[in-house]
Formats: sequence, C-alpha cells, structure tokens
Amino acid sequence: MDKKIIKDNKKIANTLTFLAVSVSALLQCFVIQSFIEPANLLASGFTGIAILINKISTTFFGVPISISILIVVLNLPVAIICSKSISKRFVFFSLLQVMLNSLFLRIFDFKAFFGAKDEILNVIFGGFLFGISIVLALKGRASTGGTDFIALYVSNKKGKSIWNYVFMFNVVLLCIFGVLFGWTEAGYSILFQYVSTRTISTFHQRYVRVTLQMTTSKPKEVVEAYVKNFRHGLSCVEAIGGYSKKNMTVIHTVVSSYEVPDVVETVRMADPYIIINSFKTEQFYGRFYQAPLD
Repeated sequence: MDKKIIKDNKKIANTLTFLAVSVSALLQCFVIQSFIEPANLLASGFTGIAILINKISTTFFGVPISISILIVVLNLPVAIICSKSISKRFVFFSLLQVMLNSLFLRIFDFKAFFGAKDEILNVIFGGFLFGISIVLALKGRASTGGTDFIALYVSNKKGKSIWNYVFMFNVVLLCIFGVLFGWTEAGYSILFQYVSTRTISTFHQRYVRVTLQMTTSKPKEVVEAYVKNFRHGLSCVEAIGGYSKKNMTVIHTVVSSYEVPDVVETVRMADPYIIINSFKTEQFYGRFYQAPLD
C-alpha cells in the first residue's frame, strides 16, 4: 500500500479516536454531574474511587479533595505500568480521555436531570449513559482509563471478556461505600454498576468470535488478499454452484467480531461477487490469534 495512503489513514484514525474520547469524556462528565452526584451514587472504577475518597475526606476530615485531580492522579501509575504491554497510542488516547474528563468536570456545571428523589431513573439512565461513554472510548480504540486499562490488558492476554470481574470489583468498592455512608445509596449504586456493565458487554464485543463462510470463483485472489491482511487460518473446500454448475470454492475462517467489516471489505475487493455468510461461533478449540490493543 502507498505510504501516503497509509499516512492519511493514520490521520483519519487518530482524528476519529480524538473525537470518540472527547465525546466520551463530555458524556461521562454529564453523567457524573447530572445523575451520579444528585442521587449520591458511586461511579465505577477509578472515578468511583475518586468520588469515594472525596466523600471520606469531606465527611470525616472536613477537607474536600478535587475529584478531577484525583481521577488524574489515580490513573497515571496504572497507565505507566500498562504502557509496557499496551501500545503507546492506546495509552495516550486513554489518558487524553481521562484528562478531558477532569477538565470538563472543572469547566461545566450540568444540572440534575431527574432530581435526587428519582433514584430509579438516575440509576437506569445514568448507568446506561455511563456505559455508553465507556463504549464510545473503546470503539474509538481507546479507553476511559483505570480499571478499563486493567480489564483490557487481562482480556487481551486471556482472549475473553472479564467485565463481570470488573463488576465484582466495583461491588466490593460499593460495599465499603455502604458501610461508611449507608446501604440505600450503595444498593442503588450497585444497580447503577450492573446497568453500565451490561451496556458495555452488549455493545463492546471485541472477544466474540464469528465464523465466515465465503463462496467464491476466485479463491486464489481471495486467499492471497486475506492472508496478506489478517493472521487467522482458513480452509478451502472445492464445490460446484447448484444453479450455475460452475466450479466454486468455499472458504471457512474464524475471526473476532470487530474484524468482520475489514475482512468483508478486503475479500470483496478481491472478488466483488463473493458470497459471505457469517454466524456467531459459540465454542472454539485451538489456537486463535488475538490482535493486540492498538
């Protein structure tokens, strides 16, 4: 591929990532100020830890500590550690999301959307939007830092989602919150975490595997294009078209769900008339290449 095209593609990718983390940070700021704080809820991950530290310092010592500053301070060490195993680009844009979120918390002052008494509405809508804010960053090939760094690092090593374990960590955090500040808010916060975690699991499916069954009359061109761009194995089976009676080849491969659009685009450039059938792979046994976080 031409170097200029590669450079232009990187610029486009970086621009899209910047937009994704910016919208993610703004949405997260909105949720914190309009849903979490009015209902006295606790957010997930390092944001939740920052809010908890602020509540403890304010309630027991009378000294409030800035949540925006705490978010940055808590994320930096984890980012440095994970940068050794996750690409510098991923870490940079994830930290940018954290910095923007911290900045927006200082700049904006969003009002309560439902009010403190509408706990269920705050939990449902706030939890969903908080999950979407994380998904936006993940879809933009970044994260919202903190436990996202850890979750994605471990997931990339293990090849499976661990968002349920993140939820368990958040429940432990909320139990501490409940002991110190009351179980009613803690209970609502646990429901908030559940809604946000389910939202992430629903819309971010990096570790779902998909089987592609491709029927083509140009197997050589399709295989060459596929092997050049992807690192998954594939198998070819000779077949005969039932209607055309022409010799055809059926190609089978298993890829991650997020790779499907790229695979389809690549093979259709090799054969515009290729027929592709995709379906979710429930169980997969054998070696499977998992692309690193980039």
